[in-house]
Amino acid sequence: MASKDYYSILGVTKSASDTDIKKAYRKLALQYHPDRNKGDKVSEEKFKEVTKAYEVLSDPQKKQTYDQFGEAAFEQGGPSGGNPFAGGFGSQGGQYGPFSYTSSSNGNFDFGGFSDPFEIFEQFFGGANPFSQGSQRRPTYSLTISFMEAVKGVEKKVNLGGIVQTIKIPAGVDDGSRIRFGQTDVVLDVESHRKFKRQGYDIVTEEEISFPRASLGDTLDVDTVQGKVKIKIPAGTQPETLVRLRGKGVKMVRGSGFGDHYVKIKIAIPKNLTSRQKELLKEFEGEKKKSSWF
Repeated sequence: MASKDYYSILGVTKSASDTDIKKAYRKLALQYHPDRNKGDKVSEEKFKEVTKAYEVLSDPQKKQTYDQFGEAAFEQGGPSGGNPFAGGFGSQGGQYGPFSYTSSSNGNFDFGGFSDPFEIFEQFFGGANPFSQGSQRRPTYSLTISFMEAVKGVEKKVNLGGIVQTIKIPAGVDDGSRIRFGQTDVVLDVESHRKFKRQGYDIVTEEEISFPRASLGDTLDVDTVQGKVKIKIPAGTQPETLVRLRGKGVKMVRGSGFGDHYVKIKIAIPKNLTSRQKELLKEFEGEKKKSSWF
């Protein structure tokens, strides 16, 4: 059987960050979870596949081993010195729905090296883990909100235990944030934005300007999460220059501060030039050789 590419399974590249890997897994886990696809064997296998891929790529040590040896490292007798997903000595096995598990003499459960799949059920569907100990575990509800709803705050109506309730989400929350609501923990899944890239409480955007504007200087209207801001582009601005807009980022959940907004300047190089534009550039190049502008 051909080896499986864990990166392809999750739809990410080798350079993906821990956050990218987590977001990709959460999306696929929601899509293929057996409790959303009852009786669908394809979804069941896909769910176990993406879970195994996430278990490896989310663990720095396992990820390093996988990058070096591939999937073979996690098979019995593989280069890593044994199957890290195998049960221990004296364990007893069982089956719960599509998941197999082993239990050791100390009462701990090992789901084949996966995270407890019932935790996934709790997080996404608010169900209970049949192996949880007493009342230590709180029910969890997953709620998807837009990027700007996370930035600005929003009120959402949710159905908890058959009762429709309103949850107030404060401004500044991020993907994976957890909100305690009564006896329930609400875990937020924040959608990405086509323009704004968030880094903590800071926002990064890219703005493209022409070569003449970068050379001569200009002003530029920039969209921020707090509205439009006019910035000055100094003469001679270079590609990848970062312009900092202090306090124009995301409101901090605790306290009254705000993050910053960073504008990364991109210089647009025209692909199609008229004859006159080519002549001007040649003149420019000739003048440049006579001076030390650069």
